[in-house]
Amino acid sequence: MVELDRKESITLLTGVSMGRVGFTHQALPVIRPVNHLVNDDGDIVIRTHAGAALLATASASEVVVYEADQIDEATHTGWSVMITGTASRVTDPQALSRYRTELTPWIHTEMEHVVRIRAEFVTGYRLETTASHR
Repeated sequence: MVELDRKESITLLTGVSMGRVGFTHQALPVIRPVNHLVNDDGDIVIRTHAGAALLATASASEVVVYEADQIDEATHTGWSVMITGTASRVTDPQALSRYRTELTPWIHTEMEHVVRIRAEFVTGYRLETTASHR
């Protein structure tokens, strides 16, 4: 495993559209798959529906984690990036309009809310093969 810097980690996240958000719901850890985009600040932006458990976390600006990866099981190579930061609802009308245009939900339900996860801590690793594993 090779540790990646912040810039390379964010660049890798920009190249994929799906990951997992982890947060606390009713005092227990929860992980949900979601599609995302990475904004100009390197923050993760996702859309969600009115009844989503994540909205309670985002309303309180609690710390969440976002993880995405791309792993080749045959070669045991790839990468994994994790963003840890506060989640908050996007309320600015201009930003809402932009994100609703740029980020199309993968599920067929009304996803009227937008949540931004601040990239406060960025951790990334690349899995590389060694000569003995080729």
